[in-house]
Amino acid sequence: MQVVEKLNEGLSRSYGVMVPATELGAALEARIAEISPTLTLKGFRPGKVPAAHVRRLYGKGLMSEVIDKTINETSQKILADNQLRVASPPDFKPVSDMEQVLGGKIDLSYDLEVEIMPDFEPMDVSTLKLTRPVYKAETAELDDALAEIVTANRTYEPRGGKSPKAQDGDQLLIDFLGQIDGVAFEGGTAQDTEIVLGAGRFIPGFEEQLVGVAAGKDVTVNVIFPGDYSAENLAGKAAVFAVKVKEVRAAKAATADDALAAQLGFSDLAALKDAIRANVERQYEQASRFKLKRALLDALDGRHDIPLPARMVEAEFTGIWQQVEKDKAGGEESPEDAGKSEDDLRKEYRKIAERRVRLGLVLAEIGRRDNVLVTEAELGAAMREEAMKYGGQAQQIFDLMRQNANIQNQMRAPLYEEKVVDLIIGRATVADKAVSKDELLQDDDMPEGYGADDAPVKPKAGAKKAKAPAKAPAEKAVASATKPAVEKLPKTKAAAKPKAAKAP
Repeated sequence: MQVVEKLNEGLSRSYGVMVPATELGAALEARIAEISPTLTLKGFRPGKVPAAHVRRLYGKGLMSEVIDKTINETSQKILADNQLRVASPPDFKPVSDMEQVLGGKIDLSYDLEVEIMPDFEPMDVSTLKLTRPVYKAETAELDDALAEIVTANRTYEPRGGKSPKAQDGDQLLIDFLGQIDGVAFEGGTAQDTEIVLGAGRFIPGFEEQLVGVAAGKDVTVNVIFPGDYSAENLAGKAAVFAVKVKEVRAAKAATADDALAAQLGFSDLAALKDAIRANVERQYEQASRFKLKRALLDALDGRHDIPLPARMVEAEFTGIWQQVEKDKAGGEESPEDAGKSEDDLRKEYRKIAERRVRLGLVLAEIGRRDNVLVTEAELGAAMREEAMKYGGQAQQIFDLMRQNANIQNQMRAPLYEEKVVDLIIGRATVADKAVSKDELLQDDDMPEGYGADDAPVKPKAGAKKAKAPAKAPAEKAVASATKPAVEKLPKTKAAAKPKAAKAP
């Protein structure tokens, strides 16, 4: 193998690689010798197929395997010999005619283009001074939470009287038949259905027309399906429902007592209240941590001016922009984006993509220097927790995750990020600041410099909000920054390969 460095500029590297045809030929012969004993072909005894015949039948397909293996092995050697930490999968660009190479007629020549991680000194995180907003739940909030539980566990009993009429909040037992233009439609018929008037679980206008109807009565309900109804064949259509009210039931409020607590799985009312407090406080603690983490990321972003791998930025921007376009197509465009040109929006979101990549690189470098690792036990626990969300399919989902390296890498990234964040918080100076609930839960504006203009702009009304995302701001970049240095390169166009041979 001959290797020539063609480019060494910034974060870009390019190497010209040449592997002689004689080496490929020797590797092909070795591969043929390896599989020949396993082949069973008509006219030959098992394991006695001549090498020349194997080469004639499968030579091109086997040479494709040899080339793929050679490209991966030589590429890995180049990266290892040059001690390169790649930022994105290397690009393989053939120089020689691959058909000629497959035929064993010429040498294999290709260019290996790679983008490397920037080499930089991260800031001393012990110098960070951060503020953590904190809010303690008030007694009234806990009382309200308990009241909601009591309401959710109310029961219903038949309303008294000779011919009781339904009132808002009552539960009705009904049969109904729905028709559009006189024809019944799928899903429009049911018997013994329970409906709580005012709960808003049925089509708009349906529940309201049942208020005042007495038990045992029949009533006609006219409604129009919403234009965005999930069933497209019903969206916007007028429907008529023949409804029979079989029973009217009045709500019977539950009581906040030991019996209710026992019904919910607690030893007594005091234990239920403790659980409510713990749950409410946990939500506020999560919001507090999010705010603290956001402040930490803002500080790291502002104190690191490092070169960014262009492909990483482009990949991050592409993902963001696809989501923006999807939201817009679905009528969910961000109010802050309304009225802005596509060019301005692209500039804004590219800056956000750059921020994410920068933060991912900084967190990854801090973690690397401190030997932060996600253990198999931690990853396993996270996979089990995720799998449990699928109920009866939990074991199947868990097994799928255990067998899929890509899924594991996706789950490892946020775990790694949180461990690095914990490390930084532990070293920084963090001061708690009491705030109101509204202050704790309000959305944050993006920091200065993320508007459409190149000059820094101060956040203002209508500025992009930094809501708690499904994925942490730096998570995708961290995933790229911490993945294995070498991944398999694209395969060459393969010719026919030998079919699975029968055992001799």
